[in-house]
Formats: sequence, C-alpha cells, structure tokens
Amino acid sequence: MPSFHRGTLVWFMALATAGGVAAAQAQPAQPVIVGEVIESRFTDRLEALGTLRANETVQLTATVTETVTALHFDDGATVDAGQILVEMTSAEEHALLEEARSQADEAERQLNRFQALADNGTAPRIVLDERRRDYETAMARLRAVESRLQDRLITAPFAGSVGLRNISVGALVEPGDVVTTLHDTSVMKLDFPVPATFLTAIAPGLPIEARSRALGDRVFPGTVSSIDTAIDTTTRSVMVRAILPNPDGLLRPGLLMAVDLHKNPRDALVIAEEALIPIGRDAFVLVVDASNGEPAAVRRQIEIGARRPGQVEIVSGLSLGDLVVTHGAIRVRPGQPVSITAIDDGETPLPALLGTDA
Repeated sequence: MPSFHRGTLVWFMALATAGGVAAAQAQPAQPVIVGEVIESRFTDRLEALGTLRANETVQLTATVTETVTALHFDDGATVDAGQILVEMTSAEEHALLEEARSQADEAERQLNRFQALADNGTAPRIVLDERRRDYETAMARLRAVESRLQDRLITAPFAGSVGLRNISVGALVEPGDVVTTLHDTSVMKLDFPVPATFLTAIAPGLPIEARSRALGDRVFPGTVSSIDTAIDTTTRSVMVRAILPNPDGLLRPGLLMAVDLHKNPRDALVIAEEALIPIGRDAFVLVVDASNGEPAAVRRQIEIGARRPGQVEIVSGLSLGDLVVTHGAIRVRPGQPVSITAIDDGETPLPALLGTDA
C-alpha cells in the first residue's frame, strides 16, 4: 500500500472540494414554469345527500259528496292562484243563491226605507231595529249559500303545477278523495343531514352546490335557509334546509341530490396543486429566490390546509406574491439556478405555456 504524507492528503481533499463547488456553480439554469402565490376566497367543503321538496305542496281534495261536472286543468298544467280546477253539481245551490240574494236585496230596501222614516220621526226605532235584524239575517243566509256553492268548486290555493289528475267528469267524489297534487316549484327546498359536530360552523346564508346524476354534470347553487332545532338521537345529525332557485323547472320534488356545503369562508393564500412536493407526511415547494442576483430554486417546507380542484390552501411557509415552481421541479435540485419560461395563471393550457401549442 503506498503511503502519503498528511499534507498531500489535505491538498487532495481541498482540491476535490473546490472542484465540487466549481461544478455546482457551473450548473446550467433549468427552465421552469412558475405560479404566483395569490389570495383567494376559500371554504371548507362538506358533502351530504339530500332530498328535494317543492316550495309549497298540497293535495287537492273534495269537501263534499257530489258529482264532478267539469275539469279545467290537464296533467302537468301550470295554474294561477285562485283558478277554478274542478266544478261539481251545484244546480240546487245556484237556485238557493238567487233566492238568498233576492231576500237580501228586499231586506236592504226595507232597512233603507225605515231608516229614512225613523230619521224623520214618523217610524218608531223599534221597527227600524227589526228591519236591521232582518237585513243582517238575510245577509248571513246569503253568505252561507255562497259558502255551500264554494264547496262545490276546487280552486288552486297558490300558483304552481298540478300533477296527474285522479278523477274524470261524472265521477262521484267524497270528502278526502284526492283530485290531484299542486306543487310550487319556482324555488325548491333541499333537506339534508349534517353531523352535529359541524353545527357551530353552519348558519343561514352559507352557500351550497347540489348535483344529481339524473341531470348530468349541471351544478345548482343555493343557500342554507334554516337549521332544525333538534338533533337526531340515532344518527347524531341535524337536518339542514337549503333553498335552490329553479327557473328552468328541471328540479322535481323527491329528487336525490349530492350536496357540497361550503362553510368557514375566508381569504387564504393559494397555490397550484402541481407545485406540491410531498415527502413523507410533510409538504414542500420550490420557491424561486432571486435575492443573490440569479434566480435559484430554494426548497421550503409549508403547511397546507383545504384543497379544491387544482388549488391548495397555504396555512404557513409562503407569502403573497412568492413564485413557486409548478412544472419542471423534477429536474431541479435545491439551490440550482433556474430560468423562468412562463408564469402559470391557472387558466392557460400547458402546451401553450410550453410553446408547443399548434
């Protein structure tokens, strides 16, 4: 084995170290695409399943036993508030109505006549009181007949859409028989359970997004309107109700919908998801640092929060305006010089950023 003097060995080690430093300094700048740390509105997302209900729903039923004489609606028709939907046999009531009106008119004439005589002192007040009583009795009888006649009409209590009709002209209906169902679907109520552990984070006005497989990928926005006062003792969840506009009429009562509840809204620092470098349970990014004159990649540990498609919330480790490497990080070592070829704004396609877009 050849032997070396101690001074010779030290000289070789120094030479090797100097050569390594020179080689590191001579590394070419790696081209990278960077994204800026921005501030954006962020929310925590909670998923649930809910069932749609109409804003108002009522089953239209008969209140008397009569024969249907006319139907004024079709299946699925849109009706106005107060519109007559069903007429039932009412010939006797119409005759009684004419009689009651005639008696009321006569009673009113007698009352006016004796009122003038009493004012002139030619008729006793007791007779005027009797005529006033006769008039009030006649008016009460008239209102009773009108009420009986109204019972033979089924009207829409509010504007909406009727369902399928369950009767035909000539059918004998009885009290409680369901003629059809009326729904007000101008807006929809979406009821869904939320674990009680999230109760303090839910309040009226929080935005939600709802989807249904039956309606494809369309997203229906809404807001939380109310929260039930009781917690289910079996599931330990509370029922939440949201209101969804339904201008197109696509939403139907009973439809199952997936709900995304957006709670805890806040302004947060956000970066592109592609910039994350996970190492074990920790998360890192490469930050472009130009404090020494030449841009170089510096690895920095960060703490992340919530996520959404394509973006990550930054809790700590970065500042607003920092530039992080989003594409090309796999070829860059910490401390290596970099050259910025493009800035990723989150909307421009990658081929366009690389300059390869046809």
